[in-house]
Amino acid sequence: MGILEDLQAIGLTEYEAKVYVALLRDSPATGYQLSKQAGVPRSMVYEALGRLQARGAVLTTDESRATLYRPLPPDVLLNRYDQEQRRLTSSLREELSTLHTASDEDRIWSVTGRGSVLTYAMRMLDEARSEALLVLNDGDLDTLRDKIIAASARGVSISSLLTGLGELHCGRVARHPPQESALQHLMDDLVVVIDGQQALIANADQEMTATITRNRNLVLIARQFIWMELAVQRVYARLGSDLLANLDPEDRRIFEGFSTG
Repeated sequence: MGILEDLQAIGLTEYEAKVYVALLRDSPATGYQLSKQAGVPRSMVYEALGRLQARGAVLTTDESRATLYRPLPPDVLLNRYDQEQRRLTSSLREELSTLHTASDEDRIWSVTGRGSVLTYAMRMLDEARSEALLVLNDGDLDTLRDKIIAASARGVSISSLLTGLGELHCGRVARHPPQESALQHLMDDLVVVIDGQQALIANADQEMTATITRNRNLVLIARQFIWMELAVQRVYARLGSDLLANLDPEDRRIFEGFSTG
């Protein structure tokens, strides 16, 4: 998007955007001059200037023969826009929250799009009170890291199973063997289980899609999967080479994979 499109995205009309940009390039200017510089019809330029003035985006001064206009500096305009958006967002969050009632139902919900999925995962981590169990690839780990650390700092027990090469110095961490991650198709997965009450299970094989549920049985399965993988890590840490040698080849290959994780 260009400058004009970006200005329209924050609420200016096409003509308002053109007039404001023209003023940034050359001011002070009269309405007649702006009409020519901005390519806005004279019949519309004063209407656009009036709306910009109402927004506080332009300043005016009256001289003997004409009114002159100059723009509010961009940083002042955008800072005020940021403040207004934060106030609006805060007000809407409070008002909409009073309307929203979430029930502890067993339904299974779906959400599509990486941004939406990760935003929901962040919310879950924000709401965690006692426990968070996670399966994280490198990309999702980078996005959720601050939320995970913040949850740990307020006393939430964190247990993470990493399927990539990223590092997380927070809570109990295990690295899933790369071969097993590929075999189980975990490389693109995200799993978040919060307080044993809610689970998010996502896959980004193509477009990221997540299943979100409070179904007790499904949450238990997701939680047990992560717990068992972490338990296997603890068992492996106590196995010596002699015990590994006595395992069947397939089982030995799985355990030995932890050494390369």
